[in-house]
Amino acid sequence: MRFRHPDGSTLHLAYCTNVHPAETLDGVLAQLRDHCEPVRRRLGRDRLGIGLWLARAAAHALTTDPAALRGLKAELDRRGLEVVTLNGFPYEGFGTGEVKHRVYQPDWTRPERLAHTTDLARLLAALLPADVTEGSVSTLPLAWRTPFDTAAAARARTALTTLAERLDALEDLTGRSIRIGLEPEPGCTIETTADAIGPLTEVSSPRIGVCVDTCHLATSFEDPRTAVDALVAAGVPIPKVQLSAALHAEHPHLPEVRAALAAFAEPRFLHQTRTSTAAGLRGTDDLPDALHGEVLPDGGPWRSHFHVPLHRPPAAPLTSTLPVLRDALHRLVGGPAPHTRHLEVETYTWQALPPGLRPRTRGRLADGIAAELTLARDLLTDLGLKELP
Repeated sequence: MRFRHPDGSTLHLAYCTNVHPAETLDGVLAQLRDHCEPVRRRLGRDRLGIGLWLARAAAHALTTDPAALRGLKAELDRRGLEVVTLNGFPYEGFGTGEVKHRVYQPDWTRPERLAHTTDLARLLAALLPADVTEGSVSTLPLAWRTPFDTAAAARARTALTTLAERLDALEDLTGRSIRIGLEPEPGCTIETTADAIGPLTEVSSPRIGVCVDTCHLATSFEDPRTAVDALVAAGVPIPKVQLSAALHAEHPHLPEVRAALAAFAEPRFLHQTRTSTAAGLRGTDDLPDALHGEVLPDGGPWRSHFHVPLHRPPAAPLTSTLPVLRDALHRLVGGPAPHTRHLEVETYTWQALPPGLRPRTRGRLADGIAAELTLARDLLTDLGLKELP
């Protein structure tokens, strides 16, 4: 979905396909048929943006077989889909029974991460629509925080510098500008947008910036205006924003609130949980640790890294951080000029929701994704953006 900003620039809204993960190219093609095109039809659109997640096996198939890449592009066109952004965070195995810490491997200290991200950038340059010259790829925020020492930081910095050089060469060759966004996430070496400024200043490339995920932003109790203003003041690009909402518990000391939270403590993904105290941010690496341990103060609200549906907040006594998303969008694209042009709805946890909230059929899932995009569209038009055909 495309929008015209009052300054005349075009913004792109997509949804991320990691909600229906596939490890192979055949699986990706099936996604387009079984999920993406039905969402487009529900929205009554001739064209729908998708943020592709390409696992390592799928990306390898496309980079080694030009005919396969041409086939994917033709299939996107045939089904009324377009791609301006890729999710390069998960490397593989995102649909397995237990992801947890494995999602951070390989990290930016390892050559596999550089090679995979380079491949994604080259693929995106080929997949961009004919009238678009700028693409974005989101990636993990260097690494999980342990083990990570000064030597590891140096290796990651060298890898990102090498990537920036490759992206420069790619634009020289193709005329397409691909930018990478490190995605701050609780528990990682870069947990907040403030944490990103130092490492990205050291790399010092307009190709490498931050992907602001509004669920992660909220989980870490960051103020959206302060976060965006700091990135802009430091000259850190924002190639991409992921529109998402975290799980919020206003009164975690109450037994009924603990019981409601326990329904979201599932085994597949990490749900880092945080609270803001007078002494600073406190947290656990997973929701069960917060519920069953004594380490997390419960005198103030808790927020958990669980991408709850935007259009359907959890039932009381819980809610979501949708207001943080609204505030972030206002600061990012509501001013005289946008600070980003790529927006991606990333609600990938539909099947991790408590059983009674999960969509039971493909049709129900498509309905939910369409509702997410409709809400995002309404937020953008409320800010004065005009939806384009």
